[in-house]
Amino acid sequence: MNGLADSFALYFERRMARILLLGIVSGFPWVLIGSSLTLWLKEDGLSRGTIGWAGLIFGVYAFNFLWAPLIDRVGLPWLSRRLGQRRAWILVLQAAILVGLVLWSTLVPSESLGSVIAIGLAIAVASATQDIAIDALRIEQMERTESEAMAAGAAVAVVGWWSGFKLGGIVALETAEAFQTAGVESYWQATFLVLGIVVVVCNVGLLFVREARATDRMAAQAEDEERIAARLHVSGPFGRAAAWLGGTVVGPVMRFFEKNGFAIAASVLGFVFLFKIGEAFMGRMSLVFYTEIGFTKSDIALYSKGLGWIVTVGFTLLGSLVAIRIGLVRAMFASGIAMALTNLMFALLAWSGKSEALFAAAIVMDDLTSAFATVTFVAFISMLVDRTYTATQYALLASLGTAGRTLLAAASGELVDWLEGDWGAFFVITTLMVIPSLVCLWAIRGKLRDLLAGARVRLTGRGAEDAPG
Repeated sequence: MNGLADSFALYFERRMARILLLGIVSGFPWVLIGSSLTLWLKEDGLSRGTIGWAGLIFGVYAFNFLWAPLIDRVGLPWLSRRLGQRRAWILVLQAAILVGLVLWSTLVPSESLGSVIAIGLAIAVASATQDIAIDALRIEQMERTESEAMAAGAAVAVVGWWSGFKLGGIVALETAEAFQTAGVESYWQATFLVLGIVVVVCNVGLLFVREARATDRMAAQAEDEERIAARLHVSGPFGRAAAWLGGTVVGPVMRFFEKNGFAIAASVLGFVFLFKIGEAFMGRMSLVFYTEIGFTKSDIALYSKGLGWIVTVGFTLLGSLVAIRIGLVRAMFASGIAMALTNLMFALLAWSGKSEALFAAAIVMDDLTSAFATVTFVAFISMLVDRTYTATQYALLASLGTAGRTLLAAASGELVDWLEGDWGAFFVITTLMVIPSLVCLWAIRGKLRDLLAGARVRLTGRGAEDAPG
């Protein structure tokens, strides 16, 4: 393992700037269908239950692995030849998000809730689909032998994601506040047009992100097709079509289970699904809680977005170094426990009433622990994917993680209503939600350490005793 100075120097490589931009592009849409949509619906008079159920649009992130094989293998006419397969998909989907923002600017939620949610769903689909290409392009910026660079790249990607989410949130909230103060009646609709400019700027930046030639990947995929065709004992156009479909849809999943073994692969999928459920329940209702307790949009922008972004960026980089030193399995235990316990600070805030000092402290701790958990999680699943199907396998793992955070958390508003607005009890319940995932992780901890050690041996050629636990 390199020294601390050598590890830290990885963050200043030119390719890390490209990964940072990819992270920003990935995180920004969550501002649109998360913070912005939530406050837009609330300030237009919709109920907490409606806001909570509106969060079901995030569910598409849990299922993007279903169409990830197409993003992995299908090129776009004209664009893919000139920009590369990954970048072509990203630019087209960014354009779709821009169209969604323009359409939102013409609607009023209380009058056209169905249309607002439908467009939000379309934005979510475009965002979830572009994430498939973004994650693959980010991982492929690294060579297979660069395990520490992979961890550093994961940290920079997380910093980029949170930068897009936090700084984008500041732009959204402050712009909406400025338009509202200026007396603009449809201030959120005007805000969406401003946010569209951010999307355009991101599209320009993507032109400077390099994409490697896909020769090796395509050759490996072709070999899989030949194996499948041989097993199917079919030939001709029908046989080639069946082999292509099998290699596209079945191949990535089969490779994941073959590479990791069925027992550990299934256990990893279970852990990934459960890991951040409690955080998602809290996060989905956090803005509603902040406003109900008495904080303004400017307060939220300052503490939750501005201060939170600073903490997230700083500790994501530090957290990745910690994860490299203590090992990903230990880091996931530590971050999961810390992430859950932080929710108790919000319970204290609910019981004590509005307090800017406690609010700031809770935000700092929440973003600190969330950053640690996220960068550890991203580095972990990035190490598990096979480069032959980078986009599909990463999308499968990331989608399962999102499923727990979005599908189950859609009931967060109903839970608060069932508790009759007892926010303190709500945050205590979210703290306990981490227990199932940690039990799952504890059960497979030994196998996970062996698996990660084996991955490091394959990547570096060094002995297993040198691999982090």
